[in-house]
Amino acid sequence: MSSRTTHRLAALLATSMFTGLAAPALAQTALDEVVVTAQKRSENLQDVPVSVQALGAERLDELQVTDMADYARFLPNVTIQTAAPGFSTIYMRGVASGENNNHSGPLPSVAVYLDEQPVTTITGPLDIHVYDIERVEVLSGPQGTLYGASAQAGTIRIITKKPSPAGFEAGYDLDLNKFSHSDVGYGFEGFVNQPVGELAAVRLVAWAEHDGGYIDNVPGTLTYPIGIPPDNLGPVTVNNNSLVEDDYNEVDIYGARAALKIDLNENWSIMPTLNAQRTEADGNFSYDPGKGDLKVSRYRPERSDDKWVQAALTIEGAVSDLDLVYAGALMKRWVDTESDYSDYSYFYDTLAGYGVYWLDNAGNPHDITQYIQGKDAYKKQSHEFRVSTPVDRPLRVTMGAFYQRQTHNIQQRYKIDALADDLEVPGWPDTIWLTKQLRVDRDYAAFMDASFDVSEKFSLNAGIRFFKAKNSLQGFFGFGEGYSGGTGVAACFKDTAIVKGGPCTNVDKTTEDNGNTYRLNAQYEIDDDRMIYVTYSTGYRPGGINRRGTLPPYESDYLKNLEFGWKTMWLENRLRWNGAAYLENWDDFQFSFLGANGLTEIRNAGKAKMLGIESDLSWAVTDGLTINAAGAYTDAELDEDYAPDPDAPPEAEKGTSLPVTSEVPRLADRALRVGRRRHGRPPAGRRGPHGLLVAGPADLRS
Repeated sequence: MSSRTTHRLAALLATSMFTGLAAPALAQTALDEVVVTAQKRSENLQDVPVSVQALGAERLDELQVTDMADYARFLPNVTIQTAAPGFSTIYMRGVASGENNNHSGPLPSVAVYLDEQPVTTITGPLDIHVYDIERVEVLSGPQGTLYGASAQAGTIRIITKKPSPAGFEAGYDLDLNKFSHSDVGYGFEGFVNQPVGELAAVRLVAWAEHDGGYIDNVPGTLTYPIGIPPDNLGPVTVNNNSLVEDDYNEVDIYGARAALKIDLNENWSIMPTLNAQRTEADGNFSYDPGKGDLKVSRYRPERSDDKWVQAALTIEGAVSDLDLVYAGALMKRWVDTESDYSDYSYFYDTLAGYGVYWLDNAGNPHDITQYIQGKDAYKKQSHEFRVSTPVDRPLRVTMGAFYQRQTHNIQQRYKIDALADDLEVPGWPDTIWLTKQLRVDRDYAAFMDASFDVSEKFSLNAGIRFFKAKNSLQGFFGFGEGYSGGTGVAACFKDTAIVKGGPCTNVDKTTEDNGNTYRLNAQYEIDDDRMIYVTYSTGYRPGGINRRGTLPPYESDYLKNLEFGWKTMWLENRLRWNGAAYLENWDDFQFSFLGANGLTEIRNAGKAKMLGIESDLSWAVTDGLTINAAGAYTDAELDEDYAPDPDAPPEAEKGTSLPVTSEVPRLADRALRVGRRRHGRPPAGRRGPHGLLVAGPADLRS
């Protein structure tokens, strides 16, 4: 059960109050107009020739949406995989090839924006707490013309409520919840809007919540048959008695947002904002059916500490009849993790024979259970400047320039306690494998989008984006020279470390690409309440580096989309029915898989196609009763055989379904897949080597 209390305080201007009292009291049975900024200008949702779903402030509150996992449940064209809080991968329209979130793997295919600024880091988007939000917009299909590289399959935009000088307003929400098989959860959220004179206002928002755990860590043992034949020294049996605990995967989230909006005059305004959030999670978010429902046996402490801060600035103004916008942001993110790697220790190091070499300095067998300590530091800056002509002209043009640079400093230590000194990575005690790398992704672009009203009913739209991408990877990865004579330290071509902390350098690569994406659209208004459109659009995702030296870089992949859509209102604006049918072709798509030594490899795999239809409906039945419904059908499959070796049978045949997205997503499936609070169940996903059901594919050597 869940209990939620909301309190709001408001002091409005007297003129506004008197205006409200003077108006006649009429029952409002028509649907409210939904204003979106999907095309980077304010428009009625029904006039936008793009497949857009929008969850407004009132609906977000009614649905008790607080994070990405929550709003994804109500968007059937969006699929989300969550390995743990803050570590999610988003897919749209079935555009998925089994990505495993490897640090040097493909960029995301869905862009996430907070207001005007992108917040998609290299391995995935920020999981922003949803409170005091004006709306969430979801743009389906390629949005590369206006939103760039990671908008290949679609874009999600989180639009915050802005400071208002109209009057003081404040409110807070309290939440207390308890679900079956879980501990108690609770939370607080609050906001204050304070005018500063007649032309400025500040808005402060804060939240703190505790999610109760629902996974039990139950007693278990592992036996390692350690020792090099014929002098076998094992076996060694270990247990997890010190870590046994019920409901041990708790989550705490803290955050705040501050925005100051200053109207310099009638034409110009400036708004700096500061956002920060911290997510601390304990335990594991998978379970082992062999242990029982929502039970697992883990042998090392597991946790994550995800902190990020973003400073953003938006300047809006007008020169003559041109609207100008600058949007810039600097974001930093720090992620500390500790993970149990006992599955790998047991099934790979032991049963495959490699664990016989993991001894202590005296040559004795011991507990060889591996665990991972990770420290990841992200830094991202983005800048966009654009100019738009008036929206009430027959010809409407938006053009601009964009620059983005994001870095990811990667540190991953795979450790065994009391490991022999000669088996360690030099300078890193008890570390059998080290990843110490710096990845830099750069994006430069210029874009233009134009709409022309041929007649009162017929309009044409065209857009193009020219881009240049440059991605690099430097540093070290691998074993110490005492364990491997051909990889890791043994494969270094520089004795010095390019990335501080590494023992030497065995990867230093850069790849570049340039090209364009475009959109063509025709829109026809049947009447004032109904419109149809046809769109052909493209999207892209930059290529990147395979850190294994013998493999070439992987190239950019492209998505081509042909779409027919409709926007309609019925029953005197009480019924809204929108939808789209589409055919998408995905060329040279980036495919991640585990190669030799459990090391991720990325290749361009060939062609795939996605055929589908999506629709959403809102019906104001009576005053106070509105029914909302949405559905999607997606058929995503390979469009040619995947045969990396022409002399061998195909590894996957034409017609094979792409992973992750089912043909008809079900709400219940989404709740299971997410595995976060309110759902009372962990994620459903692939079965790991120890029988664990996990949220998404795991990289063995990241």
